[in-house]
Amino acid sequence: MSLQQRSTGAAPGWPTQTPPRKVARIAGALFLVTFVVSIAAVILYAPVLHPAKYIVGAGADTRVRLGAVCELILIIANIGSAVVLFPILKRQHEGLALGYITARIAESTFIAIGIVSVLAVVKLGHQPAGADAASLVTTGKSLVAIRNWTFVLGPGFVVGVGNGLILGYLMYRSRLVPRGMAMLGLVGGPLICLSGIAVVMDIIGRGSAAQGIATVPEFLWELSLGIYLLAKGFKASPILDETRHTGAGEGSFNPGVAAQ
Repeated sequence: MSLQQRSTGAAPGWPTQTPPRKVARIAGALFLVTFVVSIAAVILYAPVLHPAKYIVGAGADTRVRLGAVCELILIIANIGSAVVLFPILKRQHEGLALGYITARIAESTFIAIGIVSVLAVVKLGHQPAGADAASLVTTGKSLVAIRNWTFVLGPGFVVGVGNGLILGYLMYRSRLVPRGMAMLGLVGGPLICLSGIAVVMDIIGRGSAAQGIATVPEFLWELSLGIYLLAKGFKASPILDETRHTGAGEGSFNPGVAAQ
C-alpha cells in the first residue's frame, strides 16, 4: 500500500478520487433534478393545499402522493449534490464545504417534515363516513400550515445560507465557475434569508410579490450553475491541480503544499 493510499484510507487498487469533470457533470445533473422535481411537487400538491375541499372531496390522492415522491427525490438530489462537490470544495475551505453539506441536510429535514404533513392530510381524507368533517378540516388546515412554514424555513431561508452564501463564496473564491455567475449566489443568498425573516416577522406575506422578487437571483444562480456544470464542467482552477492536493507527482500527500 502506498503512502497516498494510507493517507486516504483507500484499499490497494481502488480509485481514490472521482475525476473533476465527472464530479461537475454529476453535480450539475443533480442541481437540475432539484429544479424539475421541486416545481413538479408544487404543482402536484395544489389540491391538498386547500384542505377544506380536499378532505371532504375525493380523487386527488395519487397526484398528491406523486408530489411526495418528487420531494423525496428532491431530498436525495439536495444532499447528493453537496456530497458530490465536497471532495473538490474542501480544497478551498474544508469547514465551509462541510457547512454546505450541513445546510443541505437542514433544508432536506424541513422538506421531510413537509412531506409527512402532506401525507397526513391525505390520510385524513380516508376517515369513516361518520367522522366529524369540521374537526378533520381543522386538523388538515393545521397540517398544511406546518407544511407551508417548512417551505419558508427550508427553501425560503436555509437555501440562502447554503446554496447562496456558502456555495456562492466557495465557487467565487475557487474560480470553478465564472465569478459573475457566483456573484448571483452571493447576492441571492442574503436576499433569500432576509425575505424569509421578513415572512416570519410578518413584514411581508408568504408567497408575496416581494418574496418572489427576492428569490430571482438565487433561482438564476442555481439554474445557471446546474447548466454550466453539466455542459462545461469546472473552469481551470488551482484547486483542481491533483499534485497540489494529493502529491500525485511524488506518490505522497503533502499537507504543506495543499494548504497553499
